[in-house]
Amino acid sequence: MSEHEVVIAGGGPTGLMLAGELALAGVDVAIVERRAGQELVGSRAGGLHSRTIEIFDQRGIADRFLDAGQVAQVAGFAWIPLDISDFPTRHNYGLALWQNHIERILAGWVEELAVRYYREAEVTGFVEDEAGVAVNLGDGGTLRAAYLVGCDGGRSVVRKAAGIEFVGWDPTISHLIAEVEVAEEPQWGARHDAMGIHGLSRMGEGQPVRVMVTEQELGRTGEPTLADLSAALIAVYSTDYGIHSPVSISRFTDMTRQAVAYRKGRVLLAGDAAHIHYPAGGQGLNIGVQDAVNLGWKLARVVNGSAPADLLDTYHDERHPVAARVLRNTMAQVALLRRAEERTRALRETMAELLGMDEPRKRFAGMISGLDVHYDLGGSHPLVGRRMPDLELTGQDGPLRVYGLLHDGRPVLLNLGEPGAFDVGEPVRLVEARYEGAWELPVIGPVPAPSAALIRPDGHVAWVGEGGDDGLAEALTKWFGIPSRQTTS
Repeated sequence: MSEHEVVIAGGGPTGLMLAGELALAGVDVAIVERRAGQELVGSRAGGLHSRTIEIFDQRGIADRFLDAGQVAQVAGFAWIPLDISDFPTRHNYGLALWQNHIERILAGWVEELAVRYYREAEVTGFVEDEAGVAVNLGDGGTLRAAYLVGCDGGRSVVRKAAGIEFVGWDPTISHLIAEVEVAEEPQWGARHDAMGIHGLSRMGEGQPVRVMVTEQELGRTGEPTLADLSAALIAVYSTDYGIHSPVSISRFTDMTRQAVAYRKGRVLLAGDAAHIHYPAGGQGLNIGVQDAVNLGWKLARVVNGSAPADLLDTYHDERHPVAARVLRNTMAQVALLRRAEERTRALRETMAELLGMDEPRKRFAGMISGLDVHYDLGGSHPLVGRRMPDLELTGQDGPLRVYGLLHDGRPVLLNLGEPGAFDVGEPVRLVEARYEGAWELPVIGPVPAPSAALIRPDGHVAWVGEGGDDGLAEALTKWFGIPSRQTTS
């Protein structure tokens, strides 16, 4: 029986990001992945939002993704574009990049961190006891771990074995998505009509055609076939354009569900294992990566004995409301996209007019891009609980960038006031610097300049100083198990 501190079921984007976060913190982590390699059949999800790019920047790997993708304004609500180019962030855009490339780049980072893989393997169940979890594999083998994290998708075996309810709403629409060759020139582009939403596009020179078509019959199960795709195309376009040689064919619906608990004992859920929804707005992969970054540093501290297990409860407390909001906004988008008829068109036109106004645009764009996420951590300053801006600082040895301080995944106490005012111990890194510019948050706008900020490894602000150290000892104890050793006003 092989032993690890954490076993992750599933090596998709969420599992990879979590493995990287844990390895960065020195945790012995292993991924169980049924694929022999990282290759995907088909392209899957198609982009990264601004906050996810920021997260990669926090770990020093954003350029790997930016070099591979196409920078663009990708945020939108029910096909209504939402421009974020005026948002106060270094990455005021999204990135068009297929999931197969996203996974390849993440896997490269994880391999640099020497994470152990069990490939062509699958978690089939587990047995939990007071000391840990025995993770059962499909080949009859067993892994032993202190914690098991299910990143194994919407049909999560881990979630089902844990007996965690997956509540929500049944599907009302169904689509086929495929990559195929065609014998005839198709009607290119997106189409929204009384039968649903559809589209055909060429993925690139010499590449297959990407097809999405709404099925006219709901409730089909099983793996879709080329014949199913042909029938769906004929129903909408009166031809199937001679489709042949499929690379991939899959089905997705607007089924919307969320786990009632993200933690049960020594078992946790992240990504699609914790929440599924219609892909409107392209939010699913992104919030899965953000789940992983929220969970990773907390789980590492619990595993290495520097924090009590109930720190893991804050993962559910913080991330469950974020996904619940995504579920609601995707259901609202489905209502606008389901079928084009006069009442729906009138509603979309009304929404487009509303989102053309500055404040509604910023509010919705902040939600879709992930830049407005706010954890309720207490405190009166608007920075507390929100992502720290990536400021250009002047440090004792020259220029600094906030996200550069987070590359190693350690928390940072940033002192922008009187030098020597704080003295903290491991694992918090004390950085003394100056910043002369304005403070501004997406959606919120200008905020008062703090004299200090305690930044968690996930980039969210846990405490803000406003000329003193009131509340700092409590914040250090809560999140990192250490009070400040000495502070001066």
